[in-house]
Amino acid sequence: MLSALAAGAIAMSSLTGPVAPPPTTEMVIDVVQANGSGCPKGSAEVTVSPDNKAFTVSYSKFIAQIGPEAKSTDFRKNCQLALDVLVPSGYTYAVAGADYRGYASLQEGVTASETAFYYFQGEQHTTKIKHDFVGYFEDEWQRTDEVEMSSLSFLDCGEKRYLNVNTELKVNTANADKKVTNWITMDSTDGSLETVYHVAWMKC
Repeated sequence: MLSALAAGAIAMSSLTGPVAPPPTTEMVIDVVQANGSGCPKGSAEVTVSPDNKAFTVSYSKFIAQIGPEAKSTDFRKNCQLALDVLVPSGYTYAVAGADYRGYASLQEGVTASETAFYYFQGEQHTTKIKHDFVGYFEDEWQRTDEVEMSSLSFLDCGEKRYLNVNTELKVNTANADKKVTNWITMDSTDGSLETVYHVAWMKC
């Protein structure tokens, strides 16, 4: 929820070993806390891929919109997730990238954006990544960001910190016809809203 992470953007680490194959024992991720207008209580879930190479955060109420049917606060929606990542013994991890996909309906000249912040609990290093969309736009969208191997930032072995992911969707009111609904969402073909985060592993 990571996009174009720079060296040390999430956590400074003294680890220098090579990236390892995923462990055979699966990682477990719990949503410790979910706050924000984009993820009311009970509307955010996390699942881990069978190969331990990725995890997905799914939403059911994450859409930003403006127009005749929208509330004055609907132009911006956000979700702050605190994730408790329990990794198999002898391993640590880094977030190696993220896949975002969704749908946007924007009239000519209207702009929208998706912005994400990522950091480990207690760390001062925060990564902010923003994607802009310009209307006319009426289509699915997808953005994929990858982190170079040399720039991966691993959580130090033995550290216990939550992974925080704060995502924002926003539709700007400038140039918008108030009689027309403009909106953007992170979407998937099954109707849930999701972001897939890719994980790199290292042995301790």
